[in-house]
Amino acid sequence: MASHSLLVPYLLREILIMKILVRNLDRTTTEAELTNLFSAHGIVQSCNLVLDQKTKESKGFAFVEMPKPGDAKAAIKNLNDKMVGEAKIRVKKAEDKNSEPKKDES
Repeated sequence: MASHSLLVPYLLREILIMKILVRNLDRTTTEAELTNLFSAHGIVQSCNLVLDQKTKESKGFAFVEMPKPGDAKAAIKNLNDKMVGEAKIRVKKAEDKNSEPKKDES
C-alpha cells in the first residue's frame, strides 16, 4: 500500500502560500525592487514580473507568493495604492485560476 505522507508537505504548501497580484506597475520596476518592497512585510517565496514575450519588457503586472497568509495580508493592506516609481500600484490576492467562472445572474 502506497504512503501519502510525501504529498502532505506539497499540499500544505499549496494551502498556505498566498499568491498576490500586483497591477499598474511602472514599466521600469524590477523583480528585485518588488521582492524588496514585499520583504518588508514578510518572507517572499517568489516574485514573477510578467514580461512581453517579443519585447521582453514589463507588461505592468506581477505575481508575488508569500508563505505566511498573515504577512501576505499585511503586504496587501500596506502596499495597495502605494506610489512605486511613477505609478500607484494595485495589490490584491490573486484569484485561483482553477476556480469556477462566475455565472451571469441576469
